[in-house]
Amino acid sequence: MIFNFLFGTGTSRKPSGWLGAVLKAYAVAIALWVIYNVIIIVTDIFGMMMVFLSAMLVLVFLTLAPTTRSDNANPGLLDWLLAGLSAASGIFFWWNLDTITNRITLFDPLSPWEYGFGIALVVLVLEATRRAVGLGLTLIVLAFIAYNLFGHLLSGELAHGYISLEQFIDTTVYTTDSIYGVPVRVAATYAFLFVMFGTMLERAGGADFFYRVGALLTGRTIGGTAKIAIVSSGSFGMISGSPVSDVVTTGSVTIPTMERAGYRPEVAGGIEVAASTGGSIMPPVMGSVAFIMAEYTGIPYHQIALSALIPAALYYLGVFVQVHYMSKRLGMRGLSAAEIPDLRAAFRQGELFFVPLAAIVVGLALGYAATYVAIFASVAVIAVAAFRKQTRIDIPRLYNILADTTVRVIGVTAACAAAGLVIGGLSMTGLAAKFSQLVLFLSGDTLFVSLLVAAAITILLGMGMPTPSVYILATILVGPVLLNLGLSVLAANMFLLYFSVLSASTPPVAVAAYAAAAIARANPISIAAIATRLSVAAAIVPFSFAYSPELLLVGSWSGIVFGVLTAVVGIYLVGVATEGYFNAPLNAFSRLMIGAGGLCFVAPSWRLAAAGVALTMAGFAPVMWGRVAWRPTERS
Repeated sequence: MIFNFLFGTGTSRKPSGWLGAVLKAYAVAIALWVIYNVIIIVTDIFGMMMVFLSAMLVLVFLTLAPTTRSDNANPGLLDWLLAGLSAASGIFFWWNLDTITNRITLFDPLSPWEYGFGIALVVLVLEATRRAVGLGLTLIVLAFIAYNLFGHLLSGELAHGYISLEQFIDTTVYTTDSIYGVPVRVAATYAFLFVMFGTMLERAGGADFFYRVGALLTGRTIGGTAKIAIVSSGSFGMISGSPVSDVVTTGSVTIPTMERAGYRPEVAGGIEVAASTGGSIMPPVMGSVAFIMAEYTGIPYHQIALSALIPAALYYLGVFVQVHYMSKRLGMRGLSAAEIPDLRAAFRQGELFFVPLAAIVVGLALGYAATYVAIFASVAVIAVAAFRKQTRIDIPRLYNILADTTVRVIGVTAACAAAGLVIGGLSMTGLAAKFSQLVLFLSGDTLFVSLLVAAAITILLGMGMPTPSVYILATILVGPVLLNLGLSVLAANMFLLYFSVLSASTPPVAVAAYAAAAIARANPISIAAIATRLSVAAAIVPFSFAYSPELLLVGSWSGIVFGVLTAVVGIYLVGVATEGYFNAPLNAFSRLMIGAGGLCFVAPSWRLAAAGVALTMAGFAPVMWGRVAWRPTERS
């Protein structure tokens, strides 16, 4: 009950009649407006973000009820008032754009109207965040706001200079460093367009094709249905970049299939969530977080996508290894030959889906802007889908796709605006610098300890915030520490991005787990816990590339090959130790030795590799000699 209170969101409304038609047309208009702004290359980004955020806020209040107990059909008086205030604020900001952009922040006083609409926007963003994301993130943002306004009353290191409400509003609303900062800009461009692409691919039958590919590759192996979920979700995830969309799309098929094979509902849901989570780090499309990273670091998106290739593959290797040995321990079998789809038929039905994927890869490789690549790839989906009647995207279907795209971006937009509020507050108080100094003090200027602290902080943030917000805060709070200790900008940010993505499957937020729970009819917290456990082996990957940047395709080919080999061995061993099973159950000593041996391969060096080999041999010795401590259990 407490989890639902803190992390539950407003109930989605689906108004019917004239209101439903108007809201759908409104959502389509937003989508067309975003596409238009990208194509003509709008120079006034500030004004574009103002209009986009206000338009999305209107949609939040008219499509999401205040609570789960509210009328699920039509907006109430409060909803209309908030929507009207959102529209009025957008109109005011746009009408006075020249005045706003020519102001000198913290020098020119705010007019009464600017002051009033500024306060209104902060309140609207907080309420929209509560409805779209949950009370957890809202409370975190409120805590930062309170620190900004009342932190001068504290004593010691946490105290800061006096900040008036007017100064706070001036900085957070009327600059491009806070609400209208990088996160909202990403939501209004990259994230929106790639969500549109993923939605188009889904409606054209792409998810079914990837399921067939997964069945062909892994269906007949041990735990075949679970491995199909990994392959199909990973394949679709590299296109959609959204764990929730991935779960809803592929999970509607894979979860019931796993349940019929004998997996408990929570386990089936956990496998699907773990598989879908990796979609946010799998090139060529990596979720909104990667676009935010590109904007913050100045590293071209195509370079980030290329650098993420090996870590993403290692993530899925870790999940695959753990699922394999868990399935082996539980006695799960693969599909029969009759249940495997025909190879020719599968590729004949879905071979055209490689065209949009190729469009993305080629477009990014040639250096085109990711926004243009998303539009080109979407057009490619429409073109290839037109060859078959059952996949053809006609005007009515395209209309629905554009409307659904806008609705799917609501949560990302609210989370990004809320994160912007925190960013503005941190820049005013200097808290980020103080926090970095604290982390350095606690870690003793040791890289490994600092990495552990950074990972822990990122995971903790992920327990109450969505992925984009987690990455942004982690970058501000602990990013400077990693840079000071010698990590490159790419390695430090990729480390935080990776753990931000992993935090998406950690309870209690784990939005993807709630989506899986609806399909599996199981407890979402149990699903999230199992998904987190299945990602344990994958969690050593960021430590590997922190010590061995060759895993990010930086350095010599010999270094890259050695780094990949040691990482593969380490992930494999940690996966075996976590599941406690090889060809027979492992006792505590074996699991400890094998796990320690796997960790020796995190920081690749010949000396540690030799130690890892010795520990691993000691761990496997009892199994080879038949000295098994206990019988298989039904632990999952």
